Amino acid sequence: MTISPTGEALRKVLDGPFHAIKQRWREEVTADDVVRDTAYSMEEARDWALDRVIKLADRSFVTAGFPTEQGGTGNAADSVANFEMVAMGDLSLTIKSGVQHGLFGGAIVNLGTQHHHETFLPDAISVSLPGCFAMTELGHGSDVQSLETTITWDHETGEFIVDSPTPTATKAYIGNAGRDGRMAAVFGQLYVDGEHEGVHVVLVPIRDELGADLPGVTTGDHGHKGGLLGVDNGTIRFDQVRVPRVMLLDRYGGVDENGAYHSRIKSKNARFFTMLGTLVRGRICVGGGASSAARKALTISVDYANRRRQFREPGLGEEIALLDYLTHQRRLLPNVAAAYAFGFAQNQLSLELQKVMEAEGADPQAARALETLAAGMKALQTRWANDTLQECREACGGAGYMSDNAITLLRQDADVFATFEGDNTVLLQLVAKALLLHYRTSWGEMDLRGTAQKTARLIGGTVLERTTARSLIDRLVASANRKPESQKLRARGWQIQMFEFREEHVLEGLAQRMRAASKADDAFAAVNQCQTHMLEAAKAHIERVVLEAFVAAIEECEDDYVKALLVKVCDLYALSTIETNRAWYLEHEAFDPRRSKSITAAVDELCGELRGKSKELVEGLGVPRGWLVHPRTAIPPLIDRD
Repeated sequence: MTISPTGEALRKVLDGPFHAIKQRWREEVTADDVVRDTAYSMEEARDWALDRVIKLADRSFVTAGFPTEQGGTGNAADSVANFEMVAMGDLSLTIKSGVQHGLFGGAIVNLGTQHHHETFLPDAISVSLPGCFAMTELGHGSDVQSLETTITWDHETGEFIVDSPTPTATKAYIGNAGRDGRMAAVFGQLYVDGEHEGVHVVLVPIRDELGADLPGVTTGDHGHKGGLLGVDNGTIRFDQVRVPRVMLLDRYGGVDENGAYHSRIKSKNARFFTMLGTLVRGRICVGGGASSAARKALTISVDYANRRRQFREPGLGEEIALLDYLTHQRRLLPNVAAAYAFGFAQNQLSLELQKVMEAEGADPQAARALETLAAGMKALQTRWANDTLQECREACGGAGYMSDNAITLLRQDADVFATFEGDNTVLLQLVAKALLLHYRTSWGEMDLRGTAQKTARLIGGTVLERTTARSLIDRLVASANRKPESQKLRARGWQIQMFEFREEHVLEGLAQRMRAASKADDAFAAVNQCQTHMLEAAKAHIERVVLEAFVAAIEECEDDYVKALLVKVCDLYALSTIETNRAWYLEHEAFDPRRSKSITAAVDELCGELRGKSKELVEGLGVPRGWLVHPRTAIPPLIDRD
């Protein structure tokens, strides 16, 4: 299906370095490959998701991120792009592939050695060996260091004994555990000759070829959920299950043939964070997948708003298109602008992922920065996506509530994205800690009082690390400072200054609060009072990073017409974000009430200016038109079929 030249040009810019990969999806993958019948039962949805992920793997659409020797077809950044594209089709299928290839396969790639790669990856890639990523337990999810599952070395037999010593050690919410999984990458506390070596990962077969639990393994099925019906989440318990020594994924630590533990990383905490850091791709994918779902809903709702008419113009008799109403523009167009902003930032994040993966641990500072950015981006993107999906549903009225028009399915499937791969609240706290200390690992080695005392040594805020060229930002800021007050709102440098001011001020306030907490008798209570401030500091930081990514993308755009259009889209993103936080800006005297009103007026003006390009703007979001209508639609669709 053809799109406008402007839409095509916008799509190419937004795809950035991943345009060729994403265009292959649009040209070769049909709705039948990736769009689920909304009437499917849970079992039918599971059957469909398993069938489709196998077929996509066979066609090499979800096989990036693996070594070419074992059948991989691209690098880690490419695998994120693939994840984002399949998320535009169906999120159950996305997570089915994410569990199989990103988590189970990713654990083998990143934590295993050549033996594990050669032995298990070919079948993991083809889905001949359906696998699980068994990290979360009933008692511990975000606090991975406190997992209760044990992996105990038996020196006499040369085996590891995997055990769930308590009911809360039961692995829970695990994808593929409910029905399809045959093997699990199990996270647990490793004990060798009575010595605790910290969290490690071991491969454990859990079912035979007929799907029956293996001896010592008890699986359970979580059954019907609030979304993602095509993913068979379940539980796993282990009762003294024995596996050979070679099943431990021992890239960062293991037991040799003599039964002695070895690791090139001596610190248990450093070893733990290194192991978890290699799995950051999953977190990056979740944020990108959520944004893809929001892009699809925005495409549907903007198209509907351009066609649907309601009420007549006075004296003319013509009914008015929904998108001609300012209130409707306000509901959708700032979110379209945010979709572009997050898209450009996601591209940069994916490229940073690839750099860190290629460095193979040689640049720990870059790895820590990547983990921080991935945590913040995932939190903000999934929150924005859930809010946007609800707005899109409401903007389409009753038609948006019909399952076959896709938005309700997207909404229920994307809901849990705010939870898995890290609860958003916890992730934002991690971002704030990293901002305060410039590096993350030291936090894991300190208790709450130590954290507060470390922070107390800070003076003011922290250094603003740029995601784009420093000279570009400086030039924009200098240019804005020379403009008259009447022109500053749309001066990019002024917008950047507002984002920077908020980040620096909130961060400095947090440092002061932590400084005071270091002197308190009850360290936990004192630091606990800082948590809300930590969340705000993290949000302000990521919002600034996203804006700078947008600025960099505009600078790199070579099409003058598209560049001019993106300038307005970026203005809308920046000013609508400032408007959302204007109470904070007013409280801190960043601008006066008159300027605040001017910002609202400017957002209104930008919505009006971009309304005429709304069709092209959502085309640029990159969702294949054929994927927008579900196959069994028997009601008037929100998207034209031609």
